[in-house]
Amino acid sequence: MLLMVWVTVIQAQNERKFVRQGNKYYEAALKDTSRLDTAQFNRAEIEYRKALEKKPDDPKWDFNLGDALYKQKKFEESSEKFKDIADRTVDKTEKSRALHNMGNSLLMNNKLDESITAYKEALRNNPSDLETKYNLLYAMNMKKKQDEEKKKQDQKKDKDKDQDKDKEKEKNKDQQNKDQQKQQQQEQQSKISKQNAEQMLQALENDEKKTQEKVKKIQALKAQSKKVEKDW
Repeated sequence: MLLMVWVTVIQAQNERKFVRQGNKYYEAALKDTSRLDTAQFNRAEIEYRKALEKKPDDPKWDFNLGDALYKQKKFEESSEKFKDIADRTVDKTEKSRALHNMGNSLLMNNKLDESITAYKEALRNNPSDLETKYNLLYAMNMKKKQDEEKKKQDQKKDKDKDQDKDKEKEKNKDQQNKDQQKQQQQEQQSKISKQNAEQMLQALENDEKKTQEKVKKIQALKAQSKKVEKDW
């Protein structure tokens, strides 16, 4: 029994050692206000995971791990971690804190509808939390702006579609005009060709008449010449 108790104490000490080391990395990263020290937060994450391997069901260390993930902008992982904490936690205050952080992760991941739902659920567990109320209003305002922007974009798309339709109609109209002009030109050319043909036929007829008249004159002269010869 003594051995088992001793092992348990040593195990607890190891767990706390990992947590303490993780907290040191986490706090060191927070102190560097000039930039986000993700390397330090990553070291904190590693230490918290080591502690959770020893004691998987500790909500406080789980919470610390969620915070370290959030600080590294691993918002998908952090939101899942805080959701898991909220689902397992019975205490309403702790559940509200987990849901609040879950809402923050979802908000940073631009999942506005989900973040609003998380904040509302947090307030059901802790109605007096002013920070959650503020974040809820902020998320709702962002959602409103997003919807308005989407509405404007949809209206612009509809307007562009109408303009495209008008352009297509104008294009079709221009094409029809061109076709009509081409047809008119073809008809005009056809008329000119017909006129030319008629003129050529008329010219041929005139030439034929002249030729016949010449032939008649020649024949008349020949006849007259024969008549003169007989008189001799």
